[in-house]
Amino acid sequence: MTHDHDLVLRPTPAQTEAALNPPPGRLGGDLVVETLAALGATTVFGLPGQHALGVFDALRRSDLRYVGLRVENNAGFAADAYGRITGEAAPLLLSTGPGALTSLAALQEAAAASAPVLAVSSQVPTAGLGGGRHGYLHELPDQAASFRGVVKSVHTVRAPSQIPSALADAWKSALTAPHGPVWVEIPQDVLLAPTTIPVVTGGDAFPDELPPRPELTAVAADLLSRAARPAIIAGGGVVRADASKKLRQLAERLQAPVVTTFGGKGAFPWTHPLSLQSWLEDRHTTDFLEDADVLLVVGSGLGELSSNYHTFAPRGRVVHIEADLGKLEANHPALGIHADARLALQALLETVTERADPSAPERVRDLLSRVRERLDAQELTLEQDVLASVRGALPAGSPSFWDMTILAYWAWSAFDAKGPNTMHSAQGAGGLGYAFPAALGAAVADPTRPVLAVSGDGGALYSIAELATARQYDLNVTWLIVDDGGYGILRAYMTDTFGETTASATELARPDYAALAESFGVPGIRTSPETLRSDLAKALASPGPSVVVLPAVLRMFAATHRD
Repeated sequence: MTHDHDLVLRPTPAQTEAALNPPPGRLGGDLVVETLAALGATTVFGLPGQHALGVFDALRRSDLRYVGLRVENNAGFAADAYGRITGEAAPLLLSTGPGALTSLAALQEAAAASAPVLAVSSQVPTAGLGGGRHGYLHELPDQAASFRGVVKSVHTVRAPSQIPSALADAWKSALTAPHGPVWVEIPQDVLLAPTTIPVVTGGDAFPDELPPRPELTAVAADLLSRAARPAIIAGGGVVRADASKKLRQLAERLQAPVVTTFGGKGAFPWTHPLSLQSWLEDRHTTDFLEDADVLLVVGSGLGELSSNYHTFAPRGRVVHIEADLGKLEANHPALGIHADARLALQALLETVTERADPSAPERVRDLLSRVRERLDAQELTLEQDVLASVRGALPAGSPSFWDMTILAYWAWSAFDAKGPNTMHSAQGAGGLGYAFPAALGAAVADPTRPVLAVSGDGGALYSIAELATARQYDLNVTWLIVDDGGYGILRAYMTDTFGETTASATELARPDYAALAESFGVPGIRTSPETLRSDLAKALASPGPSVVVLPAVLRMFAATHRD
């Protein structure tokens, strides 16, 4: 009897000949780029550094496309966006010590958003690992320890022969649900070591599937089929799993209204009769969800933002589908189903009973009407007009990337993403400087569509160096900078909390962003709320990078929740 696990792939005569006669002059760094290519990578991001030069030298002998950014953290944001757009693990090449540590905030965002990033860092020579010889440039006592609390898995290489397997394991980890960043570190001397190891040609590393347990989906299907007022909260896990169509099918079969979290924007059609949109910071929406007798939460951990700052208290049964085991039932008791969103939704589609509820669309319309009335009473016409202008200028299929800025907070609740995997923000970890470098990564992933980045003037200062990257690679990104003279949201928080601000902390001296863009060879213009739509549309329609600056002081809508 032959078992599947007894089967061995035999090399062809050509593969055998190539293996016995590897080309001369290869180093450990060649094994890195060969393995990445064999795993399916076509593009890598990063910055060179002294300890990592063995990899960067090998890039010259590789077909991999290298996109170099000016700051490691920005390179991490670009890789994050590339991973979100393509669904592939995005390689990020880093150097040791300061270069590696500078990427931490980007890797935290990738972890929070389940973006597959494969960070490959150099290390000091092997003699300095584990408390050995000291005094190396960029040396850390335990570099990997800095990343263990951030990434999914850490892999340390100590010999050239370990490189292919370590990278394959990391690749598999990054792409196994929940997706996320992983860390591989390789000592300088290993990267520079001559090698006669055959050229890496085979590198399949298929991610593990995470199917639901059938007895749990059977119970969930029964609860949902018999519910009087079912509702669904759809999070980023639906987008990452490419499960939006299955979500829509299930919602229509159950006649269950759907709200998407800020990380799940676009997972459900904005104008669908069952769409509650994304008004999660609204007490009317929270009340509606609390009133559901069966609430299906899929691909969301119901964290602070998704639970209206932990004021959400469901009264009915909760069915929680989540690929991240640590988030399963972490905030609310539920029928917890540890599974990939796509596989779990498919299982429910196969087992639920179709139910009729002609009142569901009417209840959705009533809820959205009450949200609209509350907003209208706050006299926020400028903010809504600016957001509408951005939506009107951005082509429906183009992705947008949003920094932590007031207009982005509006977009979380009020922006129609027009489809899954098109609107992305830094709301997972909440770091500044995400939007522009992330948009550059998206433009690398798909150069056929214009990409929009939205920042405030404070966040823009984190990323200004990447105007050089945008120009060097001629990336099709338009950067909208809303200039309000400081950290606008922090100004508002301090005023609301303390009655005044610490002006030296919230008010900023800043450059003329349009003129600064021009100095990089990037077209830059100043616009106004009245001309924003036309100016932004023109910039997006023009090939290559551009900057549009909107001087405006925007206000947040008042979020309402039960204290």
